[in-house]
Formats: sequence, structure tokens, C-alpha cells
Amino acid sequence: MRIVMMGTGPFAIPTFRSLHESADHDVVALITRPPRSGRKSKKSKTPKPTPPNPMQSVGMEFGLPIEMPDSINEPTVIDLLKELSADLFVVCDYGQILSADALGQAKLGGINLHASLLPKYRGAAPINWAVYDGCEQTGVTVIHMTRKLDAGPNLIQRSVTIGKTEDAVELEERLSVLGVDAINESISMLQAWDGESAIGEKQDPSAATKAPRLKKTDGNIDWTRSAQQIVDQLRAFQPWPGIYTHWLRPEGEPLRVVIKSAVAVKLDGDSKPGTVVQVEEGLCIATSDGAICIESIQPAGKKLQPADAFLRGYRVTAGSLFGSV
Repeated sequence: MRIVMMGTGPFAIPTFRSLHESADHDVVALITRPPRSGRKSKKSKTPKPTPPNPMQSVGMEFGLPIEMPDSINEPTVIDLLKELSADLFVVCDYGQILSADALGQAKLGGINLHASLLPKYRGAAPINWAVYDGCEQTGVTVIHMTRKLDAGPNLIQRSVTIGKTEDAVELEERLSVLGVDAINESISMLQAWDGESAIGEKQDPSAATKAPRLKKTDGNIDWTRSAQQIVDQLRAFQPWPGIYTHWLRPEGEPLRVVIKSAVAVKLDGDSKPGTVVQVEEGLCIATSDGAICIESIQPAGKKLQPADAFLRGYRVTAGSLFGSV
């Protein structure tokens, strides 16, 4: 099958490699997102060169033609897609929505590998929000693409159990590998399809949940949540935006701190969420249910350090408060 691959991020790489190495398929081009503008250095007005994105690097390794349009739906890009004469577009971690006109330039349209069990967690950050919500299971779905975001019929789904301490980076790596066979099986389904009869399973719109693109403020800790929920937030927002809070110092401005690792523990008695309940054997902060014991922390403008080093450098005492500014 003649395939055009569309992808940008690392989640798409295992699928890209598998299709390129397959004797049954011919990947004729890679379509990827253009690089962001490089930042200008303080000493020079010339922007720093932007390194290739993950998929671009692999495409260069393969020696494939690489296109990086600002919009996949521009008329000139539609003409390019037509010239490529693809049987199928394989889309994964690309970052743009294809119009009906764009999808129509491949004989079988497109398929998309999505990192959730659709219709749950439609959107840009399905892995992060599944971990944030404390889900025990997630998976991958291959859909036959329509004009609506992640709303086409499901062709293949594969599920996995989320590890209790697994973070979003580790889970993404596992799901990216899980997606390889799901894509291959979906392609086999389309090869046997008559092009007219119903294919796959329609999604139930009433069961849909959203997984919006992450924002920096998503990392702000709400201490009225439970200890386990805050640990799930920490696991979910790796490597970005991470989680942060402020030490509300009795004297001076609040100090912003990023928490890099922590564990949830039970807490005897009731303490106001955000209150430091222990400093002798570590830094532990009360939540609505239990406490968070911080293992590593990064104060604003400082390097990452163990919690005991932070306590030696700052006058945090039992009863001190952490929270939002």
C-alpha cells in the first residue's frame, strides 16, 4: 500500500518505523509540523537554529521527502497530496486537523492512532489527563478519519493497565509501541474493505470526554485535593508543565517551588490543606485526605535539590503554609 505518513511527536515514531520497514507498504513521504521560530540570543539578533522535531529526524534518517506546511489544508498542499497519489494517510501525533478535501486525496482516506480508548479523552493530551484522573486503564484507538476531531468510527482498540507509579512519559512510550500492531491490523481491514459498507464501530458521543491541550497553570497544586490525586497530577504532567505551589512566607514574598518527586502518605488527625505537618524527617504537607511527603523540590531560581537540603536552606517550620498566590 502506498502511504503518506503525517506526524510530529515521538508517539508516532514506532508506527513510522514499522511502516517504513514493512515489505507490504511503501511510505512515499512524511508530512510534519513546521519548526517553531528559534529564540534570539542576547548577543545576536539572529534566531538560534531550531532542531528537527522527532519525526523529522527519523524521516531524514530514512531519506524520505519531508513536507512541513503551515496548514495541511492550504490549496497548494492539497495539490501536493494529490500528486503523491497515496492509498492511505496514516496520521499520528501530527497536530493539525485534515479537511474533507485533504482526506479525499487518498483512495482510502486516513487513519489516526490516538492514545486513548475513544470516545474517552478526545483531544491533544489524552495520556496526561488519563493519568491525572487516576484511571486504571487506557489504551490506543485507530479511527477512520472524519472531519470531526477524533470522532470517526473506531477500527481497532487495544487496552493496557496503567502502572500505579507510571508517569505520562513512561505510559506514552508503552502506548506508542502498542499502536504498531493496531495500525497494521487497521490497514489490513481497509485493504479488505469494499469502500461502501460500514466499517468499524461508531463512537458513542454521550460517552465522550475531553483531553484539552496542557497549560502551565494546570500544574498549580490545589491542596484541597487528596494526597493521591496530587501524586497523580505529578505523574500526569511530566515532563511539562510539572507541578508547583508557593511557600506563603510570613515575611517576604511567596516563594514558588516546583515539586519533582513526592509520595502520598496517611495522616493522623486533621490539618488544614497546605499546612506543613512535618519537617524533622522530611517535608510533609497536609491535603484534604492524607499528606504529601516531598522527596525533591526546586525553589524558583535555584537548582533541583532533595527536600532535606531545601529545609536546611529555608526556614520552613511545622505550621507553615503552602498554596496558590
